[in-house]
Amino acid sequence: MSTAVPTVKRTAVYVYEAPLRAWHWTNALSITILAVTGYLIANPLPTLPGAASDHYLMGYLRFAHFAAAYVFAVGFIFRLYWAMVGNRWSRQLFALPFWRRRFWSELWHEVRWYAFLEPEPRKYIGHNPLAHLFMVVIITVGGIVMMFTGFALYSEQTGLGSWQDRWFGWVIPFVGQSQDVRMWHHWGMWVISIFVMLHVYTAIREDILSRQSLISTMISGWRMFKDDRP
Repeated sequence: MSTAVPTVKRTAVYVYEAPLRAWHWTNALSITILAVTGYLIANPLPTLPGAASDHYLMGYLRFAHFAAAYVFAVGFIFRLYWAMVGNRWSRQLFALPFWRRRFWSELWHEVRWYAFLEPEPRKYIGHNPLAHLFMVVIITVGGIVMMFTGFALYSEQTGLGSWQDRWFGWVIPFVGQSQDVRMWHHWGMWVISIFVMLHVYTAIREDILSRQSLISTMISGWRMFKDDRP
């Protein structure tokens, strides 16, 4: 007599297209480089012996920071473009349905789930409402703030009349002075860094405890569901 082994049907939906996944990992790398080099620019390493030209350490750090900033900015423009030509889930980063009552009720359910106050999470093809909110606020709005303040500071080096000065130079007098812009840019680094740490934690946690895949979805593009219940 054979013993029947219970099976769980795993349905799948193709959510994240290849260009979006490439942007995600490129963006993650650029943010990491920006955070590390930005921290070291604000908190320089101990002085090295000899002439600065013999080492050029801070010069290399600043170059890496500026290069990663351009990658981040170009990637952001591409991401905006893909939101217009990609599938419906590619638009989540730029569209938050805050006017829907259901969005806020489901967001509160996710807050309770992350706090271990709900016995079971709900299923979502794209971002869940809590993740959706943080992605829009931190990555979209926060990314715009970091680009505007960053290029405004960079315009002080490229000089009057440069495209950085023409497009972003107004940010400095608008905020107050250069040091004020530097402060907001520095605080933004910490906000995004904390968000990245929380993002990694929740991604691993949801991959284990939720009812759908998460990390593998951003690699393959397919959202795998662990059960067939609604």
